[in-house]
Amino acid sequence: MASITIRQLPEEIKRKLKIRAAEHSRSMEQEAREILKGALQRPKREQPKDLTEAIRHRFGGVELEIPPREPTPEPRIR
Repeated sequence: MASITIRQLPEEIKRKLKIRAAEHSRSMEQEAREILKGALQRPKREQPKDLTEAIRHRFGGVELEIPPREPTPEPRIR
C-alpha cells in the first residue's frame, strides 16, 4: 500500500481532522484515508455546456405554466 506525506497542513485543519477522527473512533490517519476515499469515489458530475443548462441543472424539476400570449396593444399617439 502506498504512503503519502502532507506538508504545510494548517493547524486548524489538523485540529478539525483530530476532532472528526475522535467522533468516529478512528486515528487521524484512518480518518484522512476515509475522507480521501469518500471524496474520490463520488461520481463525477457532468459540467453544464452553457449558462442555461447550468441553471436548469441547479433548479430543474420545476415546471411553470406559461400563460397564453395576448396581442400587443397598439401604441397611443398623442
